[in-house]
Amino acid sequence: MKTSHHPRLQRAKFALPSSVTLLSIACGFASIVISVDNAHVGYAADYQLSAALLVLAGIFDALDGFVARATGTSSEFGVQLDSIADVMNFGCAPAMLLYCYGFVQIGPADPTLLRAGGIAAFFFVACGALRLARFNVNVGRTDPRYFVGMPITAGAACVAAFVVAWPEPPDDLLHGYAVVLLLFAVGSLMVSTIRFPSSKQKKSTLALILLAVNVGLLIWLKAYYFVLFFALYIAGTVALNLAWRAGWKRIPPPLTYDD
Repeated sequence: MKTSHHPRLQRAKFALPSSVTLLSIACGFASIVISVDNAHVGYAADYQLSAALLVLAGIFDALDGFVARATGTSSEFGVQLDSIADVMNFGCAPAMLLYCYGFVQIGPADPTLLRAGGIAAFFFVACGALRLARFNVNVGRTDPRYFVGMPITAGAACVAAFVVAWPEPPDDLLHGYAVVLLLFAVGSLMVSTIRFPSSKQKKSTLALILLAVNVGLLIWLKAYYFVLFFALYIAGTVALNLAWRAGWKRIPPPLTYDD
């Protein structure tokens, strides 16, 4: 009896990481549906819910890798499924959220803004797909302590943070064009060669202090914390890369590989 059940248990174990990935896809799809349904209504709470689903998709995205490693069921199939899920969850879903949020209601008053918003949303998706393709082919060929370009998950969180902080759809052109600029800027960062620190940095007392400070800021600033976080994250990363170019070695620069 035990022998007959063993293959089934093995198959179920290998299906577990993919099931978690499918949950992340479900969150991304739900985010798109809510964004589209809310586009002509403009409820701030629904846009915040759509953004929150992207965060939940990110949690499942992190969990699927953890589950695969914990159960010893990592596979090439899982890697490919995860990459496809990332394009949808952190490329298409945030682009649709920002398009519906930023341009659908105010667009008829300014067709130029509507067209610019559509181009900016596509630009974000294209850059996200290119970023993932570059990451996939460079696995094991770059310093694991740093990402080449902003990770697509961070890019999605960055644009979603804008909606979380200011959930009311734009009612003036300045706000609308700010969304266009945001999509172009974050998309460009994803395909850039700027080195963004990864979670594989050495842990230190300073890191624990920074974590405590961030928790305090989150409690104090609430939704605006995320905007501040990403502003400092991007500014600090760009400053670090410029310092490396100038020859500063206080923080070790990324290792380079011949291949």
